[in-house]
Amino acid sequence: MASPMPHIEASKLTIPDVITGHVAGLSALTNSSATLLPVHFPGTGESIASLQEDAAAQVNTAVSAARARFHSGEWSQCTTTEKQRVFRAAAQAIRNNAHELALQESLCAGLPFAHLASRQIPRAADNFDFFADYIGQLAGETYDQLHDYRTVVTRQPAGVAAIFTPWNACLALSSMQIASCIAFGNSCVLKPSEFAPLAVLQLVRLLESAGLPSGVVNIVNGRGSVTGAALATAEGVDRIALTGRGNTARKVMAAAAARLTPVHFELEGNSANIIFDDADLDRAIDGALLSAFGNSGQICIAGSRILVQKNIADRFIEAFVARTKDLQVGDPLDDLTEVGPMAFAQHQQKILNYFALAENTDATLLTGGRAMPELGSGYFVAPTIFKVADNRSPLCQEEIFGPVVTIQIFNNDEDAWTIANDSRFGLIGYCWTESLRRAQAFQQRVDAGTLWLNTPIARDLRAPFGGFKASGIGRDGPRQAADFFTEEKATIAALGQPAIRKMGLGKRTKKDDAHS
Repeated sequence: MASPMPHIEASKLTIPDVITGHVAGLSALTNSSATLLPVHFPGTGESIASLQEDAAAQVNTAVSAARARFHSGEWSQCTTTEKQRVFRAAAQAIRNNAHELALQESLCAGLPFAHLASRQIPRAADNFDFFADYIGQLAGETYDQLHDYRTVVTRQPAGVAAIFTPWNACLALSSMQIASCIAFGNSCVLKPSEFAPLAVLQLVRLLESAGLPSGVVNIVNGRGSVTGAALATAEGVDRIALTGRGNTARKVMAAAAARLTPVHFELEGNSANIIFDDADLDRAIDGALLSAFGNSGQICIAGSRILVQKNIADRFIEAFVARTKDLQVGDPLDDLTEVGPMAFAQHQQKILNYFALAENTDATLLTGGRAMPELGSGYFVAPTIFKVADNRSPLCQEEIFGPVVTIQIFNNDEDAWTIANDSRFGLIGYCWTESLRRAQAFQQRVDAGTLWLNTPIARDLRAPFGGFKASGIGRDGPRQAADFFTEEKATIAALGQPAIRKMGLGKRTKKDDAHS
């Protein structure tokens, strides 16, 4: 384990005393009576800034600014070539500022700096490059099958979107939602997590420095119960996209129902990682460690329910537990750190509560299961493994969202599919096997939106991403984004002068009708 970490060096980054939103036409969404929320560095628990919470008045100002920019046509009606230029410049600006962005995210959310710099920040840049490519290939549709008519199907931007993003991958997920929204000419108001406000503010400044008109992307800050509730119910919002927890999504969906606002939700998971007896065991162990403890375990696509076949279970468990004990836990700003602190104190306590709950179940603790005060005052949780006999355990049925894994032993293939699907979630599935038959069965039998076969986390941005059941509504992806963030319009035009049935010519007879 790493030694206790030093205090933050102030010279690393300039952080304002009070972090405010970002809205067109305003230097800051100032509100002298606003609530100030403390922002802590999870590595030490020390306060690094205050966040000004935006109430309904400030949220409505942001929505109005987004609406005004949309109606101006400066972005909503600009050419594809210009959008591509801005997106490519933005992608390069993100890469040029990757160190600062990773540092901002690490200071707020406690995620390991090395992981952010090598994975999440490059992904944010890739999102803008990807949508620049996609809109350059997007085409309309033309139908000539109806005789004497031509039907042309076009798209137009939906208007103003409300976007909600979480703290565990704020920049990567915010950039995906922003890019997929504004690529089609929309404007948006983004509410990032109150626990990770810095990097996304810098992202919007970089977008505007790359040529994006101010007001296309606006930011409001605060808790979900205050700022989030105001944004979900704001008049003038045409689309709502949320990445987060199911309870939040239910509240947002109820608010959206009042105005029949379309919603897109990417939600929770507690995904099965199935390891068969014919798997390459070394690769399966590497993949299981990465999918379970990457991003400090604070990731919706974690393979946190490991299902291992009986005749290899002892070998797998022995090796997996030994490797877990050797994970480097510590200062998220240290390049060698593999598992950082939890993002905030309440989240650390939530995970510790699960440990207390497990004491009253059949779960056997194999390692971890505790806080780590030896690392100082940060929000650390030791990487934890439970051996569990019953998949109905809360450890298996709820999203813990931390460095916590359960291991269950199964006998045969049918057991594996049954246990994997015994969940209200259906976001991800993992499988390790050298059998073509099992690989095909995995694809057919496991109910999840994304399946990874003989690999840990990989993402092709051309493919849809989203979940079954309580893991979400809708999908991320280029075509899916076009469907969600645009309105389709069919225009039917006559070719020449096809006959039009005449009406209103007075008294007629059947004989007249026969000749008309």
